[in-house]
Amino acid sequence: MAGLREIQSRIKSIQDTRKITNAMYMISSTKMRKAREALAATEPFFYTLQSAIARVMRHVPELESPYFEKEGEVRSRIGVLVIAGDKGLAGSYNHNVLKMAQQFLDDTDKEVELFVVGELGRQYFSGRGIPIEENFQYTAQHPTFSRARWIRETLLEKYQSGEIQEIHVIYTRMENSLLSETEDSMILPLRKSLPTQVPANVYQEDFLLQPSPEEAIDRIVLSYVTGFIYGALVESFCSEQNARMVAMEAATNNADELLHNLNIMYNRARQAAITQEITEVCSGARAQKQKTNQAKEMQV
Repeated sequence: MAGLREIQSRIKSIQDTRKITNAMYMISSTKMRKAREALAATEPFFYTLQSAIARVMRHVPELESPYFEKEGEVRSRIGVLVIAGDKGLAGSYNHNVLKMAQQFLDDTDKEVELFVVGELGRQYFSGRGIPIEENFQYTAQHPTFSRARWIRETLLEKYQSGEIQEIHVIYTRMENSLLSETEDSMILPLRKSLPTQVPANVYQEDFLLQPSPEEAIDRIVLSYVTGFIYGALVESFCSEQNARMVAMEAATNNADELLHNLNIMYNRARQAAITQEITEVCSGARAQKQKTNQAKEMQV
């Protein structure tokens, strides 16, 4: 059995670690709540933009735009935005994102340019010799609309110049507090829905785009892409914090269990030490008594 000093040292070490894991749990909880509130405040605007794009496509099906998918077009250059984290201790969060990104690279024979958010993503691809077109720093831990606009400008500059013909975003979407899903979403080009036949007796709303349908859709798509990237950044950040909360809660519970077992070991070791001391005292007293009796007999 381990000595009392060794057990006390282990208990002190685990108690210190438990304080850290519990504090990290509370910090992640606060960060996730604030990020979800920020996302909820902006979601209605971006959902309206998606609805507006669908209305434009429905009312002006013949509209041509570089942001719309062209029938029969073959796209050979793809841009992929991978959103990972800057830190670890978040369970399988980073592993799932990087695994999907690696599968995307392995399964395609097209030319791929990587745009990475998160320090762990940069380390992963750099360590494997995979070139990174752009590494967006200080974004994963601080998702803001201005950072999303910065990423959008970089991606659209490549898209408009023809360097990339398709834009994908690989990120983690948080379904609820227990479930997060890693997703690969293509945000450009937009797919046109099939035209629907509207009966003659159905009223159709008046629809006017100023100054022109092309300019209007260009403005709407810019805001839509920014909103999608911002939502992906916030969803990924919330998923990371949620994963870290789960990991830190498990670590805290494990620490409690270890402390419980170590306290039992300490009490048993202490009890054994006390019993041994009592036994030694009793044995010494008995030996002293025998020695005294022998001395008395010799004197007689």
